[in-house]
Amino acid sequence: MFIDTHCHLDFEHFDKDREEVIQRARDYDVKCIINIGSSITGSEKSIELAKKYDFIFATVGLHPHEADSFGEDIKERLIALAKRPKVVAIGEVGLDYFRDYSSREKQKKLFLFSIELAEELKLPLVIHCRDAQKDILEILKGKKPKKAVVHCFSGDEDFLNTCLEMGFFVSFTCNITYKNALHLRQIAKNVPLERLMLETDAPFLPPQEFRGKRNEPAYVKFLAKFMAELKGIDFENLAQITTQNAKDFFNLK
Repeated sequence: MFIDTHCHLDFEHFDKDREEVIQRARDYDVKCIINIGSSITGSEKSIELAKKYDFIFATVGLHPHEADSFGEDIKERLIALAKRPKVVAIGEVGLDYFRDYSSREKQKKLFLFSIELAEELKLPLVIHCRDAQKDILEILKGKKPKKAVVHCFSGDEDFLNTCLEMGFFVSFTCNITYKNALHLRQIAKNVPLERLMLETDAPFLPPQEFRGKRNEPAYVKFLAKFMAELKGIDFENLAQITTQNAKDFFNLK
């Protein structure tokens, strides 16, 4: 059994066949799906999906791209949404200096609030970091969240080691299967199994064999097979460990 710890089934990419995609995930032995909120609307839709499907859970958060919209009204809506049933984490939140769609100061302000909200509600944190390792670590070292995962990991060895030292989990997407992802594969080899989780980030970053097509939660099984070979362990063992990691991290019963 597998758990897709990060996807976006609420996105319009799935509007035409969402139910079929969800059924296909079940057929591919996906035990749970964590649907990630990345906007107010997305968080609301994630909660609705979790309400409709017993094996889908939601997170609530504002992606750093949305940080310029963050104000008191948005803050209150996030707090209310985060208290809804089947919300298992705050995220995805963090910093993105690659696109800079929102000001860096607003991104930091939103990230600080998100960490505080997660700590207040005793929920784990799903972190997005792109080209912002230094500032992310500065904030995390100051706030010291108790439980966090760096999703779609793309950092260097120093960043990985610091995240592991802080007790964080690390998750990888199917882009690790790409032919030019040699550095990412080397990083993945250095992640202890007890800190590893798997995600699709669907609809983005499909496995190599589906490049150019939409990603979906069922493909976490392809990622698990690739990761097992990469780390030189039995496929069933890898699946069991990463599934248990996700269950413990998100407090899934």
